[in-house]
Amino acid sequence: MTDERITGTTRWTIHGERIVDDTRRASLSIADVELPDGVRFEQYVIRAPRSAMVAVVDEQTRLLLMRRHRFVFDRWVWELPGGYVDDAEDPAACAVREVEEETGWRPRSVEPLLAFQPWVGTADAENLLFLTRDAEHVGDAVDVNEAEEIAWVPMDEARELISRGEIVSAGTVIAVLELVARRQRGEL
Repeated sequence: MTDERITGTTRWTIHGERIVDDTRRASLSIADVELPDGVRFEQYVIRAPRSAMVAVVDEQTRLLLMRRHRFVFDRWVWELPGGYVDDAEDPAACAVREVEEETGWRPRSVEPLLAFQPWVGTADAENLLFLTRDAEHVGDAVDVNEAEEIAWVPMDEARELISRGEIVSAGTVIAVLELVARRQRGEL
């Protein structure tokens, strides 16, 4: 949605940005920014590569989820398969690769579902969600470090997992809510 009335009067000015730490998966920097009212301060900025996740939905409208441990906040959660998009990699190809490596299921095709930025005030980390309704089981998951359990979860149960705090990943929450809404509109 574009609004021609926007004049840019609330746009922040960036006077510079210095890198504090730079790794393959994230860059941490401090930006010198100025607000429209002239207040100037430093703010941490995280820059990360794009990531691609896939909502794999079967003919019974069940969602393929992985149960895994996330050490950062020390919890077991359910998530969509996905991972970082390599520099020259096509995001859709990344999405297909990640599903197969992490679950043993190979999507025959994927379509864009939506894109989002999970932490817009501090991070530049575009997340691309894809959808497939056609995947074949090709064997065990290749990456044994990813999931404790892989399961086909009915859409209503996936929605309940969000309410119970067992799905907390932004991408998975967004995908489940979008898919539930599409199903209610008869689009899934």
